[in-house]
Amino acid sequence: MTPAARLSAAIAILDQVLAGRSAEMSLTNWGRASRFAGSGDRAAVRDLVFDCLRCRRSFAALGGAETGRGLVLGHLRASGLDAATFFTGEGHAPSALTDQDAPRQPSVLEALDCPDWLETPLRQSLGAEFSDIMTAMRARAPVFLRVNLAKANPAQAQAALAAEGIETAPHPLADTALEVLAGARKIQNSTAYLEGLVELQDASSQAVIQALPLADGQRVLDLCAGGGGKTLAMAARARLKLFAHDADPRRMRDLPPRATRAGAKVTLTETPEKTAPYDLILTDVPCSGSGSWRRDPEGKWRLTAARLADLTALQARIMDRAARMIGPGGALAYATCSLLSEENDAQVAAFLGRHPGWQVVFSHRFTPLQVGDGFFVALLRAPKA
Repeated sequence: MTPAARLSAAIAILDQVLAGRSAEMSLTNWGRASRFAGSGDRAAVRDLVFDCLRCRRSFAALGGAETGRGLVLGHLRASGLDAATFFTGEGHAPSALTDQDAPRQPSVLEALDCPDWLETPLRQSLGAEFSDIMTAMRARAPVFLRVNLAKANPAQAQAALAAEGIETAPHPLADTALEVLAGARKIQNSTAYLEGLVELQDASSQAVIQALPLADGQRVLDLCAGGGGKTLAMAARARLKLFAHDADPRRMRDLPPRATRAGAKVTLTETPEKTAPYDLILTDVPCSGSGSWRRDPEGKWRLTAARLADLTALQARIMDRAARMIGPGGALAYATCSLLSEENDAQVAAFLGRHPGWQVVFSHRFTPLQVGDGFFVALLRAPKA
């Protein structure tokens, strides 16, 4: 595909996304219908689509319209490229530019690619860092690997990856974190990955697990396990009696083979109450995902006030459920990939109001200014009796 043809493909996909379809589904359907597109073409179109979604408001202003064409035009102009050399109408290129494609200067909020209704809660949550964090969220997220300490130390993992053309560097957010500097597309076919020496996992997620007081022999439950990334990260740090649960068990379907690859033992359970009490429960609850908008930019534009209210109510119910399964003196780890205080500190404060005798051991917020995703974690301790 020519560069201009890639732009045309991205325009068509973005129009579908703007009409309400998911980006992943739209990209998959395009790939199936475009057998002529090679792996490089598919990667380039995918990157272009997600770049445009991260910067949807600012690119729409620069491109003259909130359409697939406008977003791609805005992307070119933001990159300092001459759009007229690509928009020629020749072959598979987008049609030539007209007066309707004229750009305009984005407003301050548009330039930060922030939804109007989220400005106030985000400013209240982030304070003086609001603009810097929102600017950081407009860029692609770095790729991180977690070294599986049950199979290798970071130096050994780095050497194994380097032998396959994957360049990495340790990252200070977690002692298991390696930032991928080159060769990211080789990871999932690499021997180091296939043999369980490393897993793909954001550095902030790794830092959350590193902060937990895990010790050999503990009974530990990952109550919102999803694909099991944090479950396996816990398994690598101590010899635990480890259980995993998710409200939708289908999300955990890949966890057993991943655990086998990692050399970890995890018991999947649909009724975690039957194996209570636990020494520690991790609740990585459903949330707005505002800390991971670089990876899921659609989430930024599809989040609504009503959806946020539903999420905070669900988070409270999950915390209360976990509290009933924790033994005396046990710990509840509450985590979100959110930057919003109402999902974080306010949620913890409300829990303490409902559960006298519980105490906060620590809480911490990570932001993209530390390179990883935005994340929040609080460790709460149950009364001893």
